[in-house]
Amino acid sequence: MNECPSPSVPAVRAPKDNYAALWAIGPPVDSWLIDHSTGVVSGDLDALREWQVKGKQARTPFDLAPGEPFGKEIVLFWPKAHQLGIWWLKWLCEQLPEGTPIEIVGEHQGGIKRVPKMLDELAMPWDKRDNARRCSLFATRTVALDSSSDSAWQTFETLGLTLLSHPGVFGHGKVDEGTLLLLESLESSLPKKPLKVLDMGCGDGIISAWLAQRGHHVTAVDVSAFAVEACKRTLAANGLEGRVLSSDVFSALEGEQFDWIVSNPPFHKERDISYGPSQRLISAAPEHLNVGGRLILVANGFCPIQTTCSARFRISRPWRITAVSRFMVRLSQGVRANE
Repeated sequence: MNECPSPSVPAVRAPKDNYAALWAIGPPVDSWLIDHSTGVVSGDLDALREWQVKGKQARTPFDLAPGEPFGKEIVLFWPKAHQLGIWWLKWLCEQLPEGTPIEIVGEHQGGIKRVPKMLDELAMPWDKRDNARRCSLFATRTVALDSSSDSAWQTFETLGLTLLSHPGVFGHGKVDEGTLLLLESLESSLPKKPLKVLDMGCGDGIISAWLAQRGHHVTAVDVSAFAVEACKRTLAANGLEGRVLSSDVFSALEGEQFDWIVSNPPFHKERDISYGPSQRLISAAPEHLNVGGRLILVANGFCPIQTTCSARFRISRPWRITAVSRFMVRLSQGVRANE
């Protein structure tokens, strides 16, 4: 289990240890929480998998039909992205009967102290139940709202494309500078023949839509259900086709191979830096590329991908480096270096 220690969970345990039918909303992975809950609603594939392994119910918010009931004991783990927290509150108010109790827990360094103001703005009544272990716990209940959770979605235009973005997607509402550099680098190198391309870590779908617009057969994957939904909406908004899957790197793509794998890989989980997914992407990429296939990545110059690329690919070189924007596009091609 990839457990994520969090002081938020002891804060939930303290006031009431005997939940009858607890549903955790957007929680960290925690063994006590899994054991003492009925189910989880999360946008994180890793969390969903951990609950499923223990035989618990696990849903994304996009799996549930509007108004479909799923529980009466609700604990929302406040995210560090406050707009995502507001979206969760609105979604819960839409999804659950009016008056359903909700507990909200979070770390002080994650912005939980701002929650009362947000609840006041939504006209949701609240009480403070606990304040210890660098966390706070609030109690509220669902109300009928004037605005929909869909109002959190942002639509914007770039590169001749319409993009849809959700607060749960990293870099919400803006185009990443590294992604623009990657697409600029691809513009002059893409063959006219349609390629089978994998967009790894698709985010809001800008890379997938850009490739599909040029006639390529795109598969897009992401570990985030919010990104998967955003990519689907972006493709639909542009009248484009593509396959979009929830996948932890290659977990949903066993035995599949592609002509190109293109990625602006994630190096953050909330505010923490993590190179694990990008290293797994590079290490496993040769098994998912056709002969002579290419892995094309964009990364900050400080990211330690060069050694892994050189070890796994016979040809691996910087394709374009720009000191001004601090990014590097790396082209890796061919079979494993030890073959």
